[in-house]
Amino acid sequence: MTWLITAIVGIYLLYLWLSGGGLRQQATKVTRFPTLLIFAHPVLAVSALACWVVYVLTLDPLFAWSSFGVLSASALLGFTMFTRWLGGGRHARGAEQRFPMVAVLLHGAVGVTTFVLVLLTAAVASGA
Repeated sequence: MTWLITAIVGIYLLYLWLSGGGLRQQATKVTRFPTLLIFAHPVLAVSALACWVVYVLTLDPLFAWSSFGVLSASALLGFTMFTRWLGGGRHARGAEQRFPMVAVLLHGAVGVTTFVLVLLTAAVASGA
């Protein structure tokens, strides 16, 4: 459930960024959110979710740890975007300026919760 909430809020933030001209601003360097960063974060999160689904179906701890590893990479990219967004005037000069604080904090908090739950489940699944 936490994964679903994180995804819904993340899709909302991506929509705001795209509708605010996020991709158009890349060419003029108005934004400090590189396109690769913007799209790699959700691609990694979806890949981690796919590993998680395989774990749930097979109960093989390897897939739980794979999910955690890929989710860790996605979380690092998310943290990078968050710190750039917090930078305000220096970094958030494009479409990301209009992100609602509540949506950003909710996405991050539920994302961290998902991260911890995946870690704990992987640890329990492998008997650690």
